[in-house]
Amino acid sequence: MVRSFAPTLATLIMPVLELVTGSGLGSLLGMRHALEPDHLAAVSTLLTDHRGSHHGTQRAKAAFLGACWGVGHTISLLAIGVVLVILRAEMPASASDVFELAVALMLVALGLRAIVGAARQGREGPAHVHHHGRIVHVHPGVPAHIHIGAWTLARRPLLIGAIHGLAGSGALTALVLATLPSTAARVSYMALFGLGSTVGMAAMSGLLGWPLARLGNNRTIVRGVSFAVGCVTTALGVIWGYPLVGRLL
Repeated sequence: MVRSFAPTLATLIMPVLELVTGSGLGSLLGMRHALEPDHLAAVSTLLTDHRGSHHGTQRAKAAFLGACWGVGHTISLLAIGVVLVILRAEMPASASDVFELAVALMLVALGLRAIVGAARQGREGPAHVHHHGRIVHVHPGVPAHIHIGAWTLARRPLLIGAIHGLAGSGALTALVLATLPSTAARVSYMALFGLGSTVGMAAMSGLLGWPLARLGNNRTIVRGVSFAVGCVTTALGVIWGYPLVGRLL
């Protein structure tokens, strides 16, 4: 009786253990994933556009931007990954290259935008178009955002995160198909991978927001930082995208 019960108990426990350990690993790897150079470059260009005079407020805003990036990243990652997992298919290499090239072009666009923004900044810092009903004017303030019920999400970090998620979905799906035995474990892994990315990027953005807040009163230094971040981001996009263009052509 004991012999017949032991295999049954192991059969019940092993999937649970695989789910827990795989999901925990996914969360930790997601946090590390947030620290990849292209992710940090993209979010850094956003942070140079969002500065406040109060250090605590600036850190909170920076963490919020990082979290919005993570939400967009997770949504697109799950949208593509779940479909591939259910179909037990891998993303075609050409499609993966197209998504990677989109990330590279986005980095170039963000970098050039940061450079132009640094050149145009006045003494009051970056300005944004603001709407009050039919009245439209420009002044320092928050960028465009989206309201979903009680939630307010920044539009640009969401989009940037979503593009990054598309680019990484193929590799992540190939990993979970090769290592995890069940659909539930694979989807849980990807979901917690996305959660880890969100937490990691929010924490890193909060840390990056602290020196920006400290430098916020010195517009010359701030413009220099914006220009430097823009140059590095543009260069990274070019280096990232150049071999992809060759492969696609």
